[in-house]
Amino acid sequence: MAYYRQVGEVPRQRHTQLRDAAGALLREELMGEEGFSSDSSLLYHRGVPSAITAAETWELPDQGLAPNHPLLPRHLRLHELQTGTDAVTDRRLLLGNADVRIGYVRTGGPESATGFYRNATGDECVYVESGSGTVETVFGVLAYRTGDYVVIPRATTHRWVPAEASRLYAIEANGHIAPPKRYLSRYGQLLEHAPYCERDLHGPTEVHLAAPTESTTGVDVLVKHRVGGRVVGTRYTYATHPFDVVGWDGCLYPYTLNIADFMPITGKVHQPPPVHQVFEGRNFVVCNFVPRKVDYHELAVPVPYYHSNVDSDEVMLYVAGDYEARKGSGIGLGSISLHPGGHAHGPQPEAIEASLGAEAFDETAVMVDTFAPLELGEGGLAVEDPDYAWTWARGGQ
Repeated sequence: MAYYRQVGEVPRQRHTQLRDAAGALLREELMGEEGFSSDSSLLYHRGVPSAITAAETWELPDQGLAPNHPLLPRHLRLHELQTGTDAVTDRRLLLGNADVRIGYVRTGGPESATGFYRNATGDECVYVESGSGTVETVFGVLAYRTGDYVVIPRATTHRWVPAEASRLYAIEANGHIAPPKRYLSRYGQLLEHAPYCERDLHGPTEVHLAAPTESTTGVDVLVKHRVGGRVVGTRYTYATHPFDVVGWDGCLYPYTLNIADFMPITGKVHQPPPVHQVFEGRNFVVCNFVPRKVDYHELAVPVPYYHSNVDSDEVMLYVAGDYEARKGSGIGLGSISLHPGGHAHGPQPEAIEASLGAEAFDETAVMVDTFAPLELGEGGLAVEDPDYAWTWARGGQ
């Protein structure tokens, strides 16, 4: 995210000495993307950030994927999915491909705070379906609440500390996640036609700094990474606490964006999904549908027209309100629909006539469109509605 921040103590010029009150030299770390050619930040550690004392295998939950074959539209009932309470280790895999994996977990309260974790395969964008708490990171602390997207850059060490039970929808990229390029100036500022701006992005405001009561030696960090195209895990033990940063500055850091701050783009006739886009990744996009005025042409049809996803699979998580186009399909809050490339989909037949004359829709949904076919994880298969594919032929009954 090319929006400069400075938090805590940094030297006046980069790559120069910074010492603590006792005169000890702090260690500078450059955290950057794309081989020194993209966004980066400089962090100043009390310890040595590369000092590991042990490494062992971390056995991940089931990461297997099953093809969507025969090709079918799918309905997954997430609120029926049983998970453990750890926001990281108890995620269950719903859908995935080589570019992105989508998981889900329902945490406990403060007692379910996670250990330290970082994803070395790519950025994470975690949508908070419900709940609140904090995400403690090497950059500082982020507060999260219902409706937040929590965007965590690749290889950022962090831990989740829920204040209450939280439903988390984790979008894990094999690459980076950022605002769409068409929203940005050539220098990285969000433009006037963008549906959100820098004021809506909330990054850390102070460094964490491990408390004196926290262990400063022998600290475990779980690292997710790839080996031979497979997602695997390693457990590192560090000589010093990962949250020993006294300050940092730059344009790479975790942040939150709440879905309620997204300004919908509407038109005289029905607008296509790209107007709802909020982020982009390598070979996928993230969109959100929020309460909004609908089309104002005198003959407008407010619900979507039937469309074939020729080049993409469409995944929709329904999180609030009353989604007009899916009425009668069995989909409700906490549902996911998967409409794959090669299958024409759209509203339930009776929803079209029912939508005529509507002036506004009260609906909130999060959509991920991928440009390679998605396969089904064990979590998705566990809560699939086997009747969904036939609902258009049955008149949505």
